[in-house]
Amino acid sequence: MSGRARASLATVRRVHAPVFAALGDETRLSLVARLCEQSPLSISQLTARSKLTRQGISKHLRVLQDAGLVGSVRVGRESRYEFKPKPIRESRTYLDDVSSLWDDTLGRLKSFVER
Repeated sequence: MSGRARASLATVRRVHAPVFAALGDETRLSLVARLCEQSPLSISQLTARSKLTRQGISKHLRVLQDAGLVGSVRVGRESRYEFKPKPIRESRTYLDDVSSLWDDTLGRLKSFVER
């Protein structure tokens, strides 16, 4: 495996895997969708349309923060959360690159099989 491939795998583990894991949960995905619609929102506002407790929402927000998808700002006694699109843009670029590699590989395989 080349050094470039190893660096790419390290980036996947460090940057993209946490994003995919965070968005792989239905509750976290719905929190991101809410924050895309309207932002910033407090935990109270996020809990209002949910069956989860404030503590449950807080745990999910922590995972989203760790993945870089959500940021928070302290306003008085509460934290307000907002969506941060950069990690999704970076992961989309990564997926586009992987898709392109697969298209190239499948094209070469098709040419080989048809010969």
